[in-house]
Order: sequence, then C-alpha cells, then structure tokens
Amino acid sequence: MMNKPGRTGPARILDASKYSLKGLRAAWKHEEAFRQESMLALIMLPGALWLGTNATQRSILITTVIIVVIVELINSAIEAVVDRISTDHHPLSGQAKDIGSAAVMLSLLLCISCWGMIAAERFL
Repeated sequence: MMNKPGRTGPARILDASKYSLKGLRAAWKHEEAFRQESMLALIMLPGALWLGTNATQRSILITTVIIVVIVELINSAIEAVVDRISTDHHPLSGQAKDIGSAAVMLSLLLCISCWGMIAAERFL
C-alpha cells in the first residue's frame, strides 16, 4: 500500500495538531463525560504534585489521571463511529459501546486505586 500524498515535515505536524485540537473541541462540546473528567483532571493534576512525595509517585498520579481522559476520548470516538454507521439497535453496536465503557471504567478504577494507595501511604 502506498502512502497517501499530502503534506510532510513541519506542515504535516501542524496539520495534525490542528486536527487534534479540533477533536478536543468536539469532545468538549459534545461529550458530557469528557467535560466532567477534564474538570476533575484540572483539580487532580495540581493535587498530584502535592500528594506525591517523590517523582515516581507524582508520575503515577499524573499518568493515571491522563489515562482516564485518553480512554474517554477513545470511547467517545468509538461511540461516534457506531452512531455514524447506524442508530438502529444492533448487538455488535451495543457490544462496541459496552467495551468502550468498560475501558473507561477500568481506567477510573486504576486511577482510584493508585491515588488511594499513595494517599494511604502518605497519611496512614
């Protein structure tokens, strides 16, 4: 398969950045869960710098928060593609959406468990 012709080098990076920002704006506008998790991240990220007692702990706290936001973006993209194909009920459409939702849930559980363990170590 041949590469599709297009811009290269810095121009391609600029285009990709524009598309990424467009995607973030779309997620903010259309996805309530993304807005909620983003607002929580804005609170938690500075909290990670305070809660973590070393670079490793801070990195874990920050990474788990960012993972939640990333997985929510992927889940939103899956839902948009499924809805684009058809809004009719189909078992595979439901399965795709459920699996995306499960990924978000697991990322949230990972975040909660890491934050809980580091908080327990610090305060207990």
